[in-house]
Amino acid sequence: MASPVRDQLLASNDEFRRLAQEHAQYSQRLDSLVTKPYLSDDEKIEEVRLKKMKLRLKDQMEELEQQHRTRQPGHVA
Repeated sequence: MASPVRDQLLASNDEFRRLAQEHAQYSQRLDSLVTKPYLSDDEKIEEVRLKKMKLRLKDQMEELEQQHRTRQPGHVA
């Protein structure tokens, strides 16, 4: 479930939107790997790499959300 801040950023922030799209692409690829009964060594490496990349993107998105929140009028830290 998306937060109001996330929805605002998706609508107004190109960088956030790019990060979210990239995150979704990695999720989709990971989902396709998870459904396989057996992963090759290369696929296992790709799975680990994708998980790390997704986590990095999530961290960047959360940082942008936090920056957006602190800029809002009436925000109490």
